Amino acid sequence: MSSQPEPTVIQVYLGPRTYEILIGNGGLGTIADQISQWRGNATPPRTEPGKAAIVTDANVRSPHGEAVEQSLVSAGWETRLIELSPGETSKNIDVILGMYHELVELKADRQTVVIAVGGGVIGDSAGFLAATYARGIPFVQVPTSLLAMVDSSVGGKVGVNLPEAKNLVGAFHQPLGVFIDLNTLRSLPEREYLSGLAEVVKYGVIQDPEFFQYLEVHVEPLKLRDPKTLHYVIAKSCRLKADVVEQDEYELTSIRAALNYGHTFAHAFEALAGYGQLLHGEAVSIGMVYASRLAERLGRIGSEITRRQVELLSGLGLPVALPAQCRFSQDDILQKMLLDKKTVGGKLRFVLPDELGHVETVSGISEEDVRSVLG
Repeated sequence: MSSQPEPTVIQVYLGPRTYEILIGNGGLGTIADQISQWRGNATPPRTEPGKAAIVTDANVRSPHGEAVEQSLVSAGWETRLIELSPGETSKNIDVILGMYHELVELKADRQTVVIAVGGGVIGDSAGFLAATYARGIPFVQVPTSLLAMVDSSVGGKVGVNLPEAKNLVGAFHQPLGVFIDLNTLRSLPEREYLSGLAEVVKYGVIQDPEFFQYLEVHVEPLKLRDPKTLHYVIAKSCRLKADVVEQDEYELTSIRAALNYGHTFAHAFEALAGYGQLLHGEAVSIGMVYASRLAERLGRIGSEITRRQVELLSGLGLPVALPAQCRFSQDDILQKMLLDKKTVGGKLRFVLPDELGHVETVSGISEEDVRSVLG
């Protein structure tokens, strides 16, 4: 194993909503100091200890959620630790309603900070809670999964699922800051860890061919969770996503839509499988392959680009086709796709590559072409 790299700070420049992504090894025990610093830079500034609702789940409450709570309590904060059930089933309105009542009991006000300690589900749910309680209160992202570190904790998208489709109810609510402690990845289960690598690969396909090539060369260090490799890959992924968010914070153009490469397929697969059977990153991995094959069929790319994605994803231990237990009918998949947020006027739109490192949102794709890819 290589030595531990120095901490990295990445700025997400969004005018008055500008915030930092802090990437380091360890530090959860001192997070109260960092949150106080971020609050001091906010508008209006606040430096004195306040109230905090720490949202976590049963898998990471001990030690990560409790470490954050202890840091805050030691610094004089009044806290409430809210534990959710692990998995996508916690991303629903009923769970949010229960958390509203928790905040009422805490006597939360506009300066109360919601702190999300966990993976993408916790970040999305806690962020939605913060975005909607009292018309918006501050929150901090403390992602403990690789997927959350490189994707969902950055950019301010928060929300919950409906039975019909994923993330249909949500908001844009930027955090005070993102606190990434790479040491939390040590306890992350293997399947969850590998799932996060799918979003890392995505950045190479949509934005940076040199980064894609770096990943191809570093498959083994990534699988072994080499600290130096992981630090670089996470920092690079965060920077690439921040570059997109800075250009299109509210997804008003096709710029931010590029981040949804593979997701039209993926969200349909997740909804049909029942949230939790396919991990998000697993569905994205499969979805990217299907999207690349669709681009191939439309003559946008050659087979080499698809082949490289398949080889990299499978080399990282990710699925590249739907497993036997998730073989859905083409009609069901298409119906779910029509609920995708990129669908306009009942017409399917997909994010598709035209070369490695660049994608575009493409409209007017026929059902026949999609069916041919689904096979």
